[in-house]
Amino acid sequence: MNLRSIEEKEFFPGFKGKFVHGKSISWAFWDVKKGAKVDLHKHYHEQIMHVIDGEFEFTLSDETKIYRSGDIVLIPSNIEHSGTALTDCKLMDVFSPAREEYK
Repeated sequence: MNLRSIEEKEFFPGFKGKFVHGKSISWAFWDVKKGAKVDLHKHYHEQIMHVIDGEFEFTLSDETKIYRSGDIVLIPSNIEHSGTALTDCKLMDVFSPAREEYK
């Protein structure tokens, strides 16, 4: 498998993603347009976000920070979070357990 061969889908306005799924994890590669937002939400999945490129404003449990290329955010299960792309961004997420809704 090669990342270039995976079909990209727009899951949210301005968020195009490619996913790889294992039995208990999902790995997401996002191409995010400047100004795109993910509204406040939570899920039972544990999540790790990595900013590959760009600047992403991210709120986790009432704390908002700007994350830049190379930054990593640990998002525990059932904790509210949201984000806005301040520039065009490339993000990578890992979810456990696997995100069935993204298959």
